[in-house]
Amino acid sequence: MTGTVFIGGSRRLSRLTSEVTKRLDTIVERNLQVVIGDANGADKAVQAYLTSRSYRNVRVFCASSMCRNNLGGWSVEEVQAQAPRGTAAFYASKDQAMALEAKFGLMLWDGKSIGTLLNVSRLLKQHKKVAFYVAPSERFWEFRSETEWHRFLDSNARGSLLQRLESRGATEMAEATNLRMAL
Repeated sequence: MTGTVFIGGSRRLSRLTSEVTKRLDTIVERNLQVVIGDANGADKAVQAYLTSRSYRNVRVFCASSMCRNNLGGWSVEEVQAQAPRGTAAFYASKDQAMALEAKFGLMLWDGKSIGTLLNVSRLLKQHKKVAFYVAPSERFWEFRSETEWHRFLDSNARGSLLQRLESRGATEMAEATNLRMAL
């Protein structure tokens, strides 16, 4: 297996389970290119793990010119956000760029983060496979299609979570179109 994997997840997740580190070890063993964000939480925890493995095949994506976390001193991809600094849309610009670049995704979810769910949707809309770790149940799910993803959401997401996802998703679809045109 070759390619680029987009690793992302919830800011509330700061510890990696053995199931997650096994997946990361597989990525390292296969020398896959990793694209990852600069947020605290899952991004920072994965960065710390990859640093502990002395893994170099990593690029950190940041919205604007200032990275919040780059623990391995890896190369940086600056994504110019069109949204106001500090907003969800500002940080989503780098997620959109990583989803475009990746061949598949590894997403770590706390059971609440809308951003992580949107990243899964972004990847699946582009017909890219996603390994999705649900921290509360300590379980991985594998998604290969939007149909599988929608079945999962119908069975596992609460009404208010689905409403927030749909609301943010509609806004970000317009932003994703603008990003594709800029790239």
